[in-house]
Amino acid sequence: MGLSDALAARFDVESHGSDVRTELVAGVTTFLAMSYIIVVNPTILSNAIRIEGYSQGEVIQMIAIATVLSSAVATLVMAFYANRPFGLAPGLGLNAFFAFTVVLGLGVRWQTALAAVFVEGVLFMLLTAIGAREYVIRLFPEPVKRSVGAGIGLFLLFIGLQELQVVVNDDATLVALGNVFANPWAILGVLGLVFTFVLWARNVTGAIIVGVLTTALAGWALTLGGVFARGTVTPESLPAAQYDITPLAGAFVDGLSGIDPLTFVLVVFTFFFVDFFDTAGTLIGVSQFGDFLDDDGDLPDMDRPLMADAVGTTFGAVLGTSTVTTYIESSTGVEEGGRTGLTALVVGVLFLLSLAAIPVVAAIPAYASFIALIVVGVMMLQGLVEVDWTDPAWAVSAGLTVTVMPFAYSIADGLAAGIVAFPLIKVAIGEADDVALGQYVIAALLAAYYVLSTAGYIL
Repeated sequence: MGLSDALAARFDVESHGSDVRTELVAGVTTFLAMSYIIVVNPTILSNAIRIEGYSQGEVIQMIAIATVLSSAVATLVMAFYANRPFGLAPGLGLNAFFAFTVVLGLGVRWQTALAAVFVEGVLFMLLTAIGAREYVIRLFPEPVKRSVGAGIGLFLLFIGLQELQVVVNDDATLVALGNVFANPWAILGVLGLVFTFVLWARNVTGAIIVGVLTTALAGWALTLGGVFARGTVTPESLPAAQYDITPLAGAFVDGLSGIDPLTFVLVVFTFFFVDFFDTAGTLIGVSQFGDFLDDDGDLPDMDRPLMADAVGTTFGAVLGTSTVTTYIESSTGVEEGGRTGLTALVVGVLFLLSLAAIPVVAAIPAYASFIALIVVGVMMLQGLVEVDWTDPAWAVSAGLTVTVMPFAYSIADGLAAGIVAFPLIKVAIGEADDVALGQYVIAALLAAYYVLSTAGYIL
């Protein structure tokens, strides 16, 4: 039996309606869409993490290594234990909360913040082991489950359009159409986007990979050729990587001493809350896009991908990075046909291989990698056809889930809006008996959380 046959048998590829080549392409696609985190996560966390005797550049490389290793371990657990095509990495938003709110805002030591992430990860492993996380997620109203994919798609679309400067900040209207033609990089990004859409429309296999890499190569060539200014990183301009992370790894242990109990509990709770709903939204949304959900809108054996997320968070804290979570960019690989853990295996292996080529991975420009988000964002909007827009409870719950995500820049906030709205509208139209007791409890807890958070009692 050859390697291809062995992989196909190990991940039961054929019964999932896929093949090894498709899974490989999907894995590469997901990795390319996620690879920006290798650069972005260290950039954010380095604002808060300072290590005596080391330059900030050295600290950034340490965090980059921790990012890569934690992403690889979590994704490999997803591959072999859950057999799902999802990639994991330190979550955006949670890393900003870690750096700017907890460390810089509250004055909590970065070691203590890592300890809070570690505790959160352990709690998640325990709750996942007893089925508590899966139980709560199964209580999400069906219109939320059916619309979360489109909400994530709109969120991805908004992020990508901002990165390409098609959409920009505006003092009067908050957002406005940008002047793309004023920025040569934005022009190249838009041209790459059009090229990718054309490839996808013509059913070209690996359309997203081809679009991203072609755009990146064009940008490098124009920069090296002197057509564009050398303000953008290219492979030949990057420094060599260094791999010593001993000052960072294990620092959470020191953070467990000399802590203020109340502040520590609040930090752990906030990490816990946001990660719980971000992960739930991503799993359901990407699963809906890949047609993994059952008739009730649930993901079978959900405890397995949830455990991969929990293990990744715990391991990441040990190495020195913020909360690891399932990535919405996994939808790029699912769009390419990824259906099994073989896709995740490819992602995990590519993360490990990137250790030897961190400078090259870091050189993939944002205007190229974010093309994938826009293309997939448009594709994920098809989930809206599964929503019964004639039912008031469905319409309000799904509508808020879809719109609050991009407007609040948060998957968790979008989910909360839809979950809270569903029982309210059901009661209003005289169908209170259709709502499970657990759904009322979750809605009440979420409403209480946001009231207390707005009042400043919770971080």
